[in-house]
Amino acid sequence: MYNKKSKIELKKSLDRESFNRITCSFYKYCSINSPEDFRNELYTNLENYNILGRIYVSYEGINAQISIPEHSLDQFKSYISSFKIFKDIKFKHAVEEGISFLKLKILVRDEIVAYKVPKDSYDMNKTGIHLKPVDFNNSIKHKDAVVVDMRNYYESEVGRFKNAVIPDAHFSKELLPKVAEILEDKKDKKVHLYCTGGIRCEKASSYLINQGFKEVYQLEGGIIQYAHDIKENNLKSEFIGKNFVFDDRMGERVTNDVIAQCHQCTASSDQHKNCKNDACHLLFIQCDKCASKYNDCCSEACNEFISLDIDTQKKLRKDINKKVSSAKLSTKFRPKLYKLFNYWK
Repeated sequence: MYNKKSKIELKKSLDRESFNRITCSFYKYCSINSPEDFRNELYTNLENYNILGRIYVSYEGINAQISIPEHSLDQFKSYISSFKIFKDIKFKHAVEEGISFLKLKILVRDEIVAYKVPKDSYDMNKTGIHLKPVDFNNSIKHKDAVVVDMRNYYESEVGRFKNAVIPDAHFSKELLPKVAEILEDKKDKKVHLYCTGGIRCEKASSYLINQGFKEVYQLEGGIIQYAHDIKENNLKSEFIGKNFVFDDRMGERVTNDVIAQCHQCTASSDQHKNCKNDACHLLFIQCDKCASKYNDCCSEACNEFISLDIDTQKKLRKDINKKVSSAKLSTKFRPKLYKLFNYWK
């Protein structure tokens, strides 16, 4: 049960739709006895609802970001809530709509957030105190308050709470030990955690409590719910910039502040994109001027690469993959290998 259509076919299918879609997310830490069976049941039913998106299922629960036909929204929510373990689940709607997903992907994972910390380092029955936006705003102004961004660095680069601690982490598995180390001398402070939709703060808060932190709070519903609530209640936003999201939209604007810079010329910009060279696919920030200059690529090297004929590209990509494998480097270092080995000169 997998969607095997090409990206071009999927985009054409979306273009032919005569209805609007709603992007929403939900999660729940709970016990799922047979994730594989549940995954298959879920895939069949969600495909019938014409739902697109990415869902992780695990023994410890579910984490979902999806795109739903507007006319199926209520029916879908009723379906999810019909499961006893999900009866109190909370749905968060996108701050800004747009094409978010092209297909449905449901994967079974060891964790619904890949922190990869020992199981005895947290207890999901003991998590932080959830604060609604107005209470969160008030609490972070306390003299002993510490605000911590529980996202990866590239997410907080385009948007964050004012004066937040930003861990230099690019992967979830780096976050918890790094945050505990940064806050080592602040165990008697009021620690406030926030993330995109709330899920990363659940295990993070439990981990910190287990590490001896006395007061741990977390933003209920994450930045997504915060953006809705401050607008509805006419509150001043303490979060500035964009909320990075892991779908084709790349981000949702919360305030008009642009706090990031183009990675190529340092001009003011907060537009994330993936390098147009699919053999690279590097995530970076690019302004409109550099997008035009480099043809949506992260470098002149990648721009030159995509100008080559397809057969030459395929041969070079094969050589590059071989070099990556032999050097035992992750794919994020491919652009550096391009430059180093100068394949297309």
